[in-house]
Amino acid sequence: MVSLSKILIFPIKSLDPVSLNEIEISSGGALKGDREFAIVDRHGKYINAKLYPQIHLIRASYNLADRQIHLQIHHQNDRQNQEKNEVFTFNLDRERELLANWLSEFFGQPVELRQNVANGFPDDLEAWGPTVVSEASLKTVQSWYEEPNIDLEQIRRRFRTNLEISGTAPFWEDRLFTKSGETVPFRIGSIQFLGVNPCQRCPVPTRDADTGEIYPKFQKIFSSQRAATLPDNVERSRFNHFYRFTLNTRIPVTEAGKVLKLGDSLLVSP
Repeated sequence: MVSLSKILIFPIKSLDPVSLNEIEISSGGALKGDREFAIVDRHGKYINAKLYPQIHLIRASYNLADRQIHLQIHHQNDRQNQEKNEVFTFNLDRERELLANWLSEFFGQPVELRQNVANGFPDDLEAWGPTVVSEASLKTVQSWYEEPNIDLEQIRRRFRTNLEISGTAPFWEDRLFTKSGETVPFRIGSIQFLGVNPCQRCPVPTRDADTGEIYPKFQKIFSSQRAATLPDNVERSRFNHFYRFTLNTRIPVTEAGKVLKLGDSLLVSP
């Protein structure tokens, strides 16, 4: 049985995720609270890991019930400056300006936090739903990086996928997209999803999720192995290159208010 085994949301786009046991679908057809906030510069452009690798040094954890974020700057082996490892706590609603000031100091430029409670700030505006991947796929990708080794949690954090499924062969999720302009309907629990396309990856997975250090030839290794292991029944026309991984989706807004839970079964619609 294919079932949902992990739910991750990213309350602030490009920062660390939080793991949940269940999640409500928002009014805009997204996971409620996922990418609810985005950091932008004075021109309204995203401050994200694609353009600002130093963002990998920010550690974020959350108390969502109290709407709190806890921030810490990663300083590896920095014993002489332990005060730099101080944890800073902000309320996401009442102390948003203070949080923006902290982030402005870190990035060395004025930034602000923007909020979208309906459907967050997705990268793909045509596929605003959560990304989906199988645990077997993550483990297979991990096996491609042996010298030096990358552990499974690092692979998970590098690819930043929302929903993880178990009970499948590697790359089983590739059957959930088809030709351009068409979608594949499926359900997880009671919630309708539409599989759209394989996600085109950016420079972020090539970097260590804690330090931002680049893994040598990461993209070259990935693309070569992805091409070699692509399942036979996959719609190959969606691969103009092979640096694509995980499934982009849409959730119809009719599903708003429904709840997704760990253990829910995934069924492909006939």
